[in-house]
Amino acid sequence: MTTPTIVLVGHGMVGQHFLEALAERGVTARARVVVLCEEPRPAYDRVQLTSYFSGRTPDELSLVEDGFMARHGIELHLDDPAEHIDRAARTVTSRAGRTFTYDTLVLATGSYPFVPPVPGRDAEGCFVYRTIEDLLAIEEYAKTSRTGVVVGGGLLGLEAAGALGGLGLDTHIVEFAPRLMPVQVDDGGGAALLRTIERMGLTVHTGVGTQEIVSADSVVTGMNLSDGSALATDLVVFSAGVRPRDQLARDTGLAVGERGGIVVDERCRTSDPDVYAIGECALAADGRVYGLVAPGYEMAKTVADALAGAGESSFTGADLSTKLKLLGVDVASFGDAHGTADDCLDVVYSDSRSGIYKKLVVAPDGTLLGGVLVGDAETYGMLRPLTGSVPPVPPEQLVLPAGAGAPVALGPSALPDDAVVCSCHNVTKGQICEHTTLPEVKKCTKAGTGCGSCVKVIGQLLPQAADKGLCGCFPYTRSELYEIVRTLRFTSYAELLDSHGREDARGGDGCEVCKPAVGSILASLGGGYILDGEQGALQDTNDHFLANLQRNGSYSIVPRIPGGEITPDKLIVIGEVARDFGLYTKITGGQRIDMFGARVEQLPAIWTRLVDAGFESGHAYGKALRTVKSCVGQTWCRYGVQDSVRMAIDLELRYRGLRAPHKLKSAVSGCARECAEAQSKDFGVIATANGWNLYVGGNGGATPRHADLLAQDLSDAELVRLIDRFLMFYIRTADRLERTSVWLERLEGGLDHLRDVVVHDSLGLCDELEALMAGHVAGYRDEWAQTLDDPERLRRFVSFVNAPDAPDPSVRFVPERDQIKPDLTVLTTLETLEGTLTR
Repeated sequence: MTTPTIVLVGHGMVGQHFLEALAERGVTARARVVVLCEEPRPAYDRVQLTSYFSGRTPDELSLVEDGFMARHGIELHLDDPAEHIDRAARTVTSRAGRTFTYDTLVLATGSYPFVPPVPGRDAEGCFVYRTIEDLLAIEEYAKTSRTGVVVGGGLLGLEAAGALGGLGLDTHIVEFAPRLMPVQVDDGGGAALLRTIERMGLTVHTGVGTQEIVSADSVVTGMNLSDGSALATDLVVFSAGVRPRDQLARDTGLAVGERGGIVVDERCRTSDPDVYAIGECALAADGRVYGLVAPGYEMAKTVADALAGAGESSFTGADLSTKLKLLGVDVASFGDAHGTADDCLDVVYSDSRSGIYKKLVVAPDGTLLGGVLVGDAETYGMLRPLTGSVPPVPPEQLVLPAGAGAPVALGPSALPDDAVVCSCHNVTKGQICEHTTLPEVKKCTKAGTGCGSCVKVIGQLLPQAADKGLCGCFPYTRSELYEIVRTLRFTSYAELLDSHGREDARGGDGCEVCKPAVGSILASLGGGYILDGEQGALQDTNDHFLANLQRNGSYSIVPRIPGGEITPDKLIVIGEVARDFGLYTKITGGQRIDMFGARVEQLPAIWTRLVDAGFESGHAYGKALRTVKSCVGQTWCRYGVQDSVRMAIDLELRYRGLRAPHKLKSAVSGCARECAEAQSKDFGVIATANGWNLYVGGNGGATPRHADLLAQDLSDAELVRLIDRFLMFYIRTADRLERTSVWLERLEGGLDHLRDVVVHDSLGLCDELEALMAGHVAGYRDEWAQTLDDPERLRRFVSFVNAPDAPDPSVRFVPERDQIKPDLTVLTTLETLEGTLTR
């Protein structure tokens, strides 16, 4: 018997899901599978496309596991789309001239961006927002632009606007409908969204269309709108919706809908029974083209079942519920969000001051039909599965905020077992409850790995242990709070406390335990400048002034010296700064130079001198990476086998500023003689003739611990990848103020479990961990330089608010060994007085 051939045209998210479904059902083992992909790269996460601008690389957006195609014998042809289908001969011909004979043809060609037919739309500076290549082109063009306009105020349009704003452009949004996101939200939700977005500095024009793109020498210079107004702009992004890519089907005579889309039946078969269509190119049996990924996944599974002979699976329609965070604003809609049913009733809560709008649509008998949530979508994970049923509490209790008379009466336990909790992967409450941990749920069911909106509900459905809360303010451990902040993208301690704190702590100020712990979590997830706004109040003493507070109230300054390597010119600068400000200097154990005795009002002036000379903060004051020591390695030492200095510098520059539950120290030794003492560090590297050995979980101090060998003979790239994973897994799961050594000994399964997770990817987390680290690397900014660039930030660096130039008279020094030391007479008097007052 000949091996049947399946040809897949298109390799986007739905196409890759189809391939995975084929592999899971064993079809790839008994059939030849050929994939024709138009783009130059395999399938990637288009839902998270905008995360490219926050640091994720194209490779990190990939949805294809390393080795997946080879493991299942799938032939993938990149940058070679199908151009002709001959249904009579059952062949597909690609752009490169390849011809493939098929037994089954699956069309997953997706959609294309709609560009309004306005004059000038082809001018240089006009873009669409659909692929990674589009984003790369926009990013490059924005470097020489000042103003950008996005045509379209829907989901993708708002993401595009956020991207342009992030690139530093003055950004406008033009939406023809009378409100933003007209498909998902109603007038009230659109108004709340508009107010919030305008507060972010974006300019929104609703109820107007684009009449003409103005250009000079075929280069965009402006835009004329339908109301007679005009905008000056350098860059235009069209994001005015999409259309099904059905031209191949049209050309080969397959039935298409009047408004586009390849007509398919409930089994996703086209008018030719040997040809299927899935995803955004398909017009489903209910007469709808679905633009969300979850329906596409269901179509992919339906066709995979048919080809595997796994029963009469069918696709008859899908849930169009969505929950997103657009420009930092939570937006969700579910069910009959616009209230189209007869005799339906609205239950509305609106707080225009806070930008919160909630509406539930209910039937006269109390059945929940749908809803819209803007600004606060915390209850989405519970409300969506309850759609179509009568909730166990009155609907007004479901929209009122905590503290406004709404008792907490509804939890995940109220959901029936067949309620779909994860709509991206169609996973029910019952399926989730078969497991005990969130990583297990993600690995076995894929629930929580899509949009992430269901993660909180999943966590509440899993077995609850005894109260291990971080403190009296939160019922969650530090690692659980990290997951909540990361998944739900919190940027505010107050918001986190009000939504996830214990009932009696909500609306309060928190405590000295959870505030710095949450501050560290926010910082490790890219929370911006450490002292801005609320962040400043969360920091420990040293972080308040980006320097180390010393015994007598003065501060020490430690500039970063990566790998201990420093030029004579920079040594001279440090000497001159220390001399001019009268500072005590000492070489640290981490191969840096510490300068003691600076008064708080002197810090900015000292930093200015150091930053101008090319130095930056060494983060000696923070729970962050301190140093990466090194020996001189093979460059100078006759025993060295690798360039340890280069590696130490690369690692320190990669992980600088990385906030963690505790301080991090590292070292790189150029040979087994271990001159850099790498095995006493949180992560240490020792050179071998074949690469690098990686040790983890060591520390010196009062309870020294030798680090454990995690992996050996690694290449440079393998070493960095494993350290990325190790550090982010530690940051993600460690307790507050827990060193890596204590964490590793506490970790269930110890080193073996750690190796399974970060080397063998047993929990399927490694892509996520690497993406988090990539985000940190891309978002790093020197805190000293950030402070110096902002007069408002500099105002905090004074001893006395009412006399900003006056020094603190209690900070005194006396000479010793040609330098200074704290005046112990003053210090003893102050400490005695403090002790008396305490007693």
